[in-house]
This record gives sequence, structure tokens and C-alpha cells, in this order.
Amino acid sequence: MRGKSLRWFGGLVAVAFVAAACGGAPASSSGSPSAAAKLFIPMISKGFQHQFWQAVRQGAEKAAAQYNVTITFEGPENESQVDKQIEMLQAAINKKPSALAFAALDSKAAIPLLQKLKDQNIPVIGFDSGVDSDIPVATAATDNIAAAAAAADKMATLIGMSGDVAIVAHDQTSRTGIDRVKGFTDQIKSKYPNIKIVATQYGGGDQLKSTDITKAILQSNPNLKGIFGANEGSAVGVLNGVTESGKAGKGMVIGYDSGQQQMDAIRSGTEAGAITQDPIGIGFKSVEAAWKVLNKQSVPKNIDTGFHWYDKTNIDAPDIAALLYK
Repeated sequence: MRGKSLRWFGGLVAVAFVAAACGGAPASSSGSPSAAAKLFIPMISKGFQHQFWQAVRQGAEKAAAQYNVTITFEGPENESQVDKQIEMLQAAINKKPSALAFAALDSKAAIPLLQKLKDQNIPVIGFDSGVDSDIPVATAATDNIAAAAAAADKMATLIGMSGDVAIVAHDQTSRTGIDRVKGFTDQIKSKYPNIKIVATQYGGGDQLKSTDITKAILQSNPNLKGIFGANEGSAVGVLNGVTESGKAGKGMVIGYDSGQQQMDAIRSGTEAGAITQDPIGIGFKSVEAAWKVLNKQSVPKNIDTGFHWYDKTNIDAPDIAALLYK
């Protein structure tokens, strides 16, 4: 009898050990999953070439710690590699995530894979660019149309409400690229009849390409009064192009996002100012939204993370400085 009791007890211990190893521990009293049952939320960004994405990652990691979830954060080497991003998306799906956060380089190319996630009841959270689809249950992003319209208003004021201007943007396929060009263009056309947009060119967010594009625009339009660079790489390219063309300080450059070169240019007066997003907030709100959805909490379809105009008069103000990255 004693032998049977020992064998029974040993078997019970073994079952308990296996259950614990498989994540059978109960959730904590706070409602967050336990360490053995952490939710897994991969995040796929548009790239790693700009500090903007590192700031987004910082916010995501802060939320991951707060909500006790596991995240990964990756993106292609540059923002022209749509195929590479799609490969990353497929690899993430293969890992059976709890939810997935995605910033699309091409708003339509990813839809078939995102549909697979929906079919498996895996929530998709859009961030920054979002997706041209109803598949994402929520998207944490700047209202890019409104932000670019604000940039257009600043441009109009700076150039005296008349003259030729140009846009150097990152792409025609991501939601941010589409919306920022639209917001700036529509605002100029609707409110400023004496301002003409003489060129809208795309450099893929690459500084070197955007530099060459800017130099070509300046050469073709000697009376150009201002250029809007629609993301960090575009704005830095515009600054380089203006400087290499010998026109630094002669035209009004308005940028988007931040980064050391833009911040230095704003302080020196080479750049009039820029629109800043809240990249840390974008990352945090993306992970937070995924956690809430997975925990059956309601989230808004569009999570507006806000934007601000900054120039040399307020670049060091605490509320602005907290949003800028180097």
C-alpha cells in the first residue's frame, strides 16, 4: 500500500510540474497575465533608418513593461522595402501571436496577410501609417491630414501668402505619405489662391535621394519660396539640398518629425520649424490598445496621438522637448 501511495504522489507531482511548465499558472490579481502566460505582440514598423522608429519602440517597450506583455519590434532596413516588410509580417504570423501591431509601407499590399490574422481571430492594431482596411481594430496615429494642413498654414504665413512652393515626401503608398501630401496640398488649394505648388516629389524617406530631388526642384524653380519635407528623411534631404544649392536661409524649409539635424537647423534658422508627432505615445498606445482588446476592453477605432508645431521660439519648452528625439 505504501508503495502504491508513493507512486501516486510522484505521479501527481509530475503532472503539477508539467502543468506549470506549460503556463498553467493563474493570472495575477491585477488582471495582467502571469510571466508564464504573457501575451505576445509582435510589432512591425516601416523601417529602422530614422530615430523616429526608435522613439516608437521606446514607447512600446514602456507599455510592454506596464502591461506585462512580450513584444518584438522590427522593420526593414529602409522604407522602400515593401517585400521585406511583407516577409516579416508572414514570419510574425507563423509565430501565432496574441495580437499584432503593424505600420504599413504599402497600405494595400499587406491586406491578404492581415486577413489571415482576422480569420484566426488575432487582433491587428495599426500604428503610425495604419492600413487601408477595416481589419485593424484600432490605429494609433497622428491625424496626418490635419498636421500637414497646419504645416501649410505656417508656410503660407512665412512666405507672405503668395509664391511657389514644393513638397518632398517619402512615398505614395503608405497612409502617412498619402495623407501628409493631401493635407498640405488641399489646404493650400482651398485657402491660399496666390500660392502654387510647383512640384511634389517622392524620395522614399531616403536622405540622399531627397537631397538630389530638392536640388533638381530648386534648379527648375529659381523663384521657389518654400519646401515642405514630409518626414524626417525627406526634411533632412531638403535641408541638405538647399545648403548644397547655396540657398540656405533664402527659402523657407518646413519639416516633419525631429532628429538632431532638423533640431540644429531650426535653432540656426535654416529651417523655419516642423511638425512633431508623439512617437513615444504612438508606441505606447499601440501596445496598450492590443492589451485592452485582448482583455475584452473597448478601444476607439482611431486613437489620435496628437501633433504640435515647433520652431526656435518653443523648441526647448518642456512640453515640446519631451516629444523630440535626436
